[in-house]
Amino acid sequence: MTTLPGERDGAPRSAAIPPLKWTSSASESWRRSKDVKDVFAGITFEVAYNLGKHVLAGPQERDLPALTPVLRWRKGQRMATWFEKNCLSDDCAADLRLHGKLLLSGLYTKPHLALGGVKNVSLNLTISNTGDDAYDTNIYFNFSREVFYINFWQKEEKGISCGLVDLDFLKCSVGFPFMRAQTKYHFAVIFDTSQLSGENDTLQFLVQAKSANPEHKLSDNTLDLSIPLIRETDTTITGVVTPSSFAYGNSIDASRFVQLEDMKCNFQPLNLTFQAINKGPSRLPGSTVDIRIPNRLVGNGADMFHIIETQVTDGRGNCTPHRNPTPCTIPQEKESIFHSIFAFFTKSGRRVVDCDRPGRACMTISCSLGPQLKEEALSIDIKLLLNTEILKTDSSSVIQFVTRGSVQVNDGVMEVENGLSEDFSLVFEALHSQEPRGYVVGWIIAISLLVGILIFLLLAVLLWKLGFFRRRYREIIEAEKNRKDSDESWDWMEKNH
Repeated sequence: MTTLPGERDGAPRSAAIPPLKWTSSASESWRRSKDVKDVFAGITFEVAYNLGKHVLAGPQERDLPALTPVLRWRKGQRMATWFEKNCLSDDCAADLRLHGKLLLSGLYTKPHLALGGVKNVSLNLTISNTGDDAYDTNIYFNFSREVFYINFWQKEEKGISCGLVDLDFLKCSVGFPFMRAQTKYHFAVIFDTSQLSGENDTLQFLVQAKSANPEHKLSDNTLDLSIPLIRETDTTITGVVTPSSFAYGNSIDASRFVQLEDMKCNFQPLNLTFQAINKGPSRLPGSTVDIRIPNRLVGNGADMFHIIETQVTDGRGNCTPHRNPTPCTIPQEKESIFHSIFAFFTKSGRRVVDCDRPGRACMTISCSLGPQLKEEALSIDIKLLLNTEILKTDSSSVIQFVTRGSVQVNDGVMEVENGLSEDFSLVFEALHSQEPRGYVVGWIIAISLLVGILIFLLLAVLLWKLGFFRRRYREIIEAEKNRKDSDESWDWMEKNH
């Protein structure tokens, strides 16, 4: 005798019972195996019998062969046994309902998930059954292969167990062997999200509850839990300039400067280094750095800077090329000697050359940078020459250059609110030696002597006009006259006596 699988459509197959044989009538008792989960399909029993080998005892001397026995009745019988069920409805329908929400780890409460900033997420689920006892109840999770299942947690021990069927498919058994009617279970499933690449814009979990019972309302058996994925970064920029100050003027040794081939200009070499830093938490796919350098002292003047080289760390970016067709421009001296002397005596104070001030002509270097990991920095090195001949025409004793750099992230990346500054300023100064040219010194000495003589003559004439010299002369004459009169008086008295 053998049991056959349940033949109800869609029902799981029941366990097979090994065939038994006996030679006489018998009565057997059967119990359902604990591993059989299908309690709705009946267990079919089939009983069959046949004749054994017919053996005749004693010698057989008949001319005709022995007759072969023939069964008069059917060889088998089929019957089915059904499990006893205690159901409220006629078809024992269950009514499963799923509720849940997706929570981010830690204190992260934003409506999106920042790639790299959230290490794991939790699906907090509640499953309830308002119908009949639900046999073989399971919850299935479909998710991205970039997400990894960690573990599950249940508020109370309810016989929940979870296991991966595939890398992107998780199955959780609820209340084995059945989930009782009018019950509710709470549990959470935790996933690792640290390996998300951001290829998709949304992290999605499809959750579905099923049981072996029939169910008439399936709309509340599924959940679509999702959250937008964004790249969130905190970018900043820093920089340094070498040298931070230098002196220029006619008294400065020309060997301290650089001269290009076939050019008479003295150039001051400068090295500008800007660093674009990604403070995270996400990987930065790309950014743009704009560097603005004040290139002229006056709006219609000549360009002062000549770019030699622009380089990004390890070639992980490129910058717009800049070429000065006339790097050596020596302004023509059309001013008079008196204007030069006046400029020397009035050369004082500080002049600030800044691109943010109106009317300034600036050179902009735009660099496109490649991807950056969290806490990674990319450097932009700029080597340039400054034409000091143009600086000599300015009347300031100190010229301060303000170079500004700014970084902007590419589209699709969000900056952290109230994060680090995305702008930075580099300041370097040109200090005039305050020593005039040779011919200016000669003219200053000559003019000084001339002015001194004129002042002396002016004072002499002024004193003469005021009678200073005449008053002294009159006193001398009167004193001499009185002396002579006195001498004559004494001579007369001596003669009379």
